[in-house]
Amino acid sequence: MELNGYRIMWLFVFFDLPTDTAKDRRNAAGFRKNLLKDGFTMMQYSVYMRHCASSESADVHEKRIKRLLPPLGKVSVLRITDKQFGNIMNFWGKAELPKEPLPTQLELF
Repeated sequence: MELNGYRIMWLFVFFDLPTDTAKDRRNAAGFRKNLLKDGFTMMQYSVYMRHCASSESADVHEKRIKRLLPPLGKVSVLRITDKQFGNIMNFWGKAELPKEPLPTQLELF
C-alpha cells in the first residue's frame, strides 16, 4: 500500500481535568499515563498527540480513549491528516522550531 498524506492520521487529545482532590489528581495522572502507554506523546502539558497509519487505526485509538476517560473533566479529540499536520508551526518564544520527524513506516511485501 502506498503511503498517502491524506490517509495517514494524527490524533490530538486536549484535556482539562480537575486536580482539587487526591482522587482527582490520581484520575488525571492515570489518564495521562494511559495515553503514554497507548503511544501518545506529550506536545504540551494537557495536549497529547499520536501518529496513526490509517483512519482505521485512529478509530481504534479513539475508542480506547473513550474507555480511559476519567469521571470528571473535559477531554477533546481532534483527528487530522498527515497533510494537515505538515502545516503545523511550532514556536519556542519567537524562534520557530523544526517539525518533528515522521515516525518510521513499516512496509509489508
